[in-house]
Amino acid sequence: MPLRYFSFFIATFLVMTQVTANDSPLRLATTTSTANSGLLDALIPRFTRETGVEIHTIAVGTGKALRLGREGDVDIVLVHARAAEDEFVEAGYGIGRADVMYNDFIIVGPKTDPARAADSDSVAQVLQRINDSKQPFISRGDDSGTHKRELILWQSAGKTPAGSWYREVGQGMGKTLQIANEVDGYTMTDRGTWLAYQAKLDIQLLFEDDPPLFNPYGIIAVNPARHPDVNYTGASKLIKWMTAPEAQKMIGEFKIKGQQLFVPSAVNSN
Repeated sequence: MPLRYFSFFIATFLVMTQVTANDSPLRLATTTSTANSGLLDALIPRFTRETGVEIHTIAVGTGKALRLGREGDVDIVLVHARAAEDEFVEAGYGIGRADVMYNDFIIVGPKTDPARAADSDSVAQVLQRINDSKQPFISRGDDSGTHKRELILWQSAGKTPAGSWYREVGQGMGKTLQIANEVDGYTMTDRGTWLAYQAKLDIQLLFEDDPPLFNPYGIIAVNPARHPDVNYTGASKLIKWMTAPEAQKMIGEFKIKGQQLFVPSAVNSN
């Protein structure tokens, strides 16, 4: 094949590949908390109506979501583990990270509260008391944003949880709450998933409102320089839409049983 025809073939192939990627559904890897809470069910249909871009959502832990992004198996991630997010961007796998919203983590457990978590002055003291009393603690153990934060908090509390009382179940937040409920144990959860599951559970909220429990969410497009076949056009549209005033207002107004689940935090939302 003459060189000029070969070059034309390659250029045409690359253009067609990019068009196909840009026209394909947007693959969003996000956390189980955004899925379990129902927030995405409220946001995505509106985004699709306004932009014509369809979204395929994959709800996994933050660690798995970022791995999917690194491998180019998704186009965009919506996650909540800032250190891991920054590492993802700095390594060249993602670009255009933007703040979207925040909520917080809470500690839930049995109504009898044998570890006296509710009487604690800090989340560090909560974990120290659970560790010392050897009361059941159910950890997601799945490299999610929640699990990452939990491990940081144990370290800050000066404890390394181990033994039969500490169970890593490798499950999403909803299932982890159900297991904690079954064994009358403690766990750490994001507030949104707690509100979505609370009515089905006997365990109760025992500790909240400590600064280390702050839980911000960021959205990041997968870098097309690393994976040329990703739908970067669609990802950019979603980032712009999620951080614009209309979507930020929807996030702030999303409630379960009258309680706000997430606080909008995009810098360009006003």
